[in-house]
Amino acid sequence: MTSARLYAVTVLGHDRPGIIAEATAGLAGLGLNIEDSTMTLLRGHFAMMLLCSGAVSPGDIEQALAPLTEGGDLDVAVRPVTDEPTPTTGGTSWVLTVHGGDRPGIVSAVVREVAAAGGNITDLTTRLSGDLYLLVAELDLPAGADSNAVGSAIKAAAQQVGVTATLRAVEADDL
Repeated sequence: MTSARLYAVTVLGHDRPGIIAEATAGLAGLGLNIEDSTMTLLRGHFAMMLLCSGAVSPGDIEQALAPLTEGGDLDVAVRPVTDEPTPTTGGTSWVLTVHGGDRPGIVSAVVREVAAAGGNITDLTTRLSGDLYLLVAELDLPAGADSNAVGSAIKAAAQQVGVTATLRAVEADDL
């Protein structure tokens, strides 16, 4: 028996009903605990990433999830990862919203400013609806970061690519 380990499990492919139920049943059948997860639908394609812990091997997980891949529409990957707690910056949490006409380079332009300030993006979602592009990101700025300067830099970068950006502090009610 293998000692408890942490695994990143990804499932990607064409969406259909039941993927989450089947994947989590396979993991539960092995006694794995789902510690963190994110799942989404991207234009008809399913994407899921799970961090699971348990006393099994990567091969055991792959075998338990093999039925998901039988139709050829889904891919499953299993990778051991180290359990590294999220570093705390002692900083502040923010929400970045960007919207405007779609074009290449929007994400790169605005997140570059977050990185330049030493900020860390903890979640990012984008959607395209017709010609309208929307980005919503949660981020942490380090202690001592000038949030007004970061916001101004993000707005300037957004303006250069023809979109609008707003940076606002996360309120306690948002958590």
